[in-house]
Amino acid sequence: MADFNQSVILDTVRRAPAGLSRVQLAEATGLSAQTISNIVRRLLDADLVAEAGREVSGPGKPRTMLRLNPAGRYALGVHLDPTITTTVMLDLVGSVVAHDRIATPLGQEPAEVIEAIARSLDGLIATSGVDRDRISGLGIAAPGPIDPLGGTLVDPPHLHGWHRVPLRDALAERLGLPTILDKDVTAAAVAEIWTGGAAAHPGSFVFLYLGTGVGAGLVIDDEIIRGSLDNSGEIGHIVVDPAGPECWCGNRGCVAVTCTPEAMVREAAHLVDGPAPGEEWDTVRIDAAFSRLSDAARRGEAGALEVIDRCAVRIARALAVIANLLDVDRVILGGPFWHRVDERFLTIVPAELDRMRAARSIHPIGVVGSGAGQDVVAIGAASLVLERGLSPRTQSLLLPASTP
Repeated sequence: MADFNQSVILDTVRRAPAGLSRVQLAEATGLSAQTISNIVRRLLDADLVAEAGREVSGPGKPRTMLRLNPAGRYALGVHLDPTITTTVMLDLVGSVVAHDRIATPLGQEPAEVIEAIARSLDGLIATSGVDRDRISGLGIAAPGPIDPLGGTLVDPPHLHGWHRVPLRDALAERLGLPTILDKDVTAAAVAEIWTGGAAAHPGSFVFLYLGTGVGAGLVIDDEIIRGSLDNSGEIGHIVVDPAGPECWCGNRGCVAVTCTPEAMVREAAHLVDGPAPGEEWDTVRIDAAFSRLSDAARRGEAGALEVIDRCAVRIARALAVIANLLDVDRVILGGPFWHRVDERFLTIVPAELDRMRAARSIHPIGVVGSGAGQDVVAIGAASLVLERGLSPRTQSLLLPASTP
């Protein structure tokens, strides 16, 4: 109960950037003045909160305000995308202290990728000057499917040969830090809540992730929808173009083969010196060709605009399926490839989505780009660590089962 009450106080202080007094904390949480006093003393001693001046509020002496101490603790986050790997360090209030972005090793051999991630994180710690004792842990965001119990990646479509790779435990052992593994789309949604993007507009939203693959992070009434084993958000086999290319699932025109950067590059191969039909391309060449495609669209070249706009319509169709099923308030788009097509997508998607929504005459739906920027997924991964330490978890109130 003491740990739970401490998390309640930390979470309440976190949600009040201007700070709260002890009296205000008691009013907000319903905890007794003595309990507040005892817990605040512990938090001050642990450098998790700091006294931030005095404020006059009505008669009586000024009240001492309490805020989170940004330097009290830190968290590391890594986003493993098959093309780009991003690492970040956040302070206790969720601000980015340091970040790094590297090309995911081309061969995608698990040991090589894991070592590259570890070196990037070691570099962040060294350049930041942060004491390792103040780093609470590491969050990893990776493409699914994942096994959250075993901490493994289970045959993700764009990481060839990654069959039950124990990514969580390998990085935990390499870095000596408590480590959490979650899906990339889930981490992206967490970032939007924690960095104020979605939190500024409480409700329900879908985060449309555009990376090497495409997925969706789901939030209903500010609660992350994870599924029974944390693998929700797989939208790759929603059919958005029945006349499109054949998918490996047996259908035609799925999101997975019509809406990814690779799919757009293949569609525009004659414009960007892309792959011939049936030719396998590595992630580096696809990334470069996708940049050429987006650059051509920004210059107003008709062929490039046609390919990207057609993809935006398909994305809107997939979003319409989700919006009609879950009745969300908002759509947020982001991911490592998002910034290259954001202008065209934000021009096309809102109107197309609204046209296909069942509830369009009842309430509008907002469509915006990520408030957390290009590193949104890595920020979300680190936020998972902060969330575990700062948010009250009812599981902590359960007593362990007694052994007969």
